[in-house]
Amino acid sequence: MDKCIRVMMVEDHPEYRNCIKLALEAHSHMKLTGVFGTAERALSRLQEGQVEVPDIILLDLNLPGISGVEAIPGLLAAVPGVRIIVLTQSEKEADILAAISAGASGYLLKSATLDQIHEGIQTVMNGGAPLDSGVARLILSTLQTAFPEKVTNSLLTERELDVLECMADGLVKKEVADKLNISITTVATHVKHIYEKLNVQNAPAAVARAFQMGLFSSRAKK
Repeated sequence: MDKCIRVMMVEDHPEYRNCIKLALEAHSHMKLTGVFGTAERALSRLQEGQVEVPDIILLDLNLPGISGVEAIPGLLAAVPGVRIIVLTQSEKEADILAAISAGASGYLLKSATLDQIHEGIQTVMNGGAPLDSGVARLILSTLQTAFPEKVTNSLLTERELDVLECMADGLVKKEVADKLNISITTVATHVKHIYEKLNVQNAPAAVARAFQMGLFSSRAKK
């Protein structure tokens, strides 16, 4: 039997909150542990141990009081190992980069379907990093030129770049292993080395950093 995924939601709009709540409750392998309208309330309940510890937090950015981005470090500190998926209307570059840099494991827009949100939760639990397709394109278009064109081509190995490109496509470790015809253990080792070399904590940050440094574009020119 699959592990029940415990989900907490921090969202201040009642109608959208209820919609997501009903969608999650329709899946027997998911359990809603708490629904909060403000980040302060969610943090307080977590710190006081008054709510079941979640595996996933669905977090809006535009919240009254502390914003979602400001809340991410506190939520990660309150629940070590929790994964945060930003679920927001904001397509602003600053919000996307701030959320990923703060430690969000995924970034989805509220225009996503309920099936896409459910799939995003599953992807994160399997070690992947769900990014809205528009967000992924924005990262590509805005960050490719953020760093000088000259980069150290030897920073990542060819195989590490193969793995990172698969991560940028939203593939989870098993899918990467199948595509590259290597073991999941080998994929995990490559991912660990990528995170260490790029000094990041998760896949979205690794992809963003690679685009910033021009690693993909420099590879394409070879």
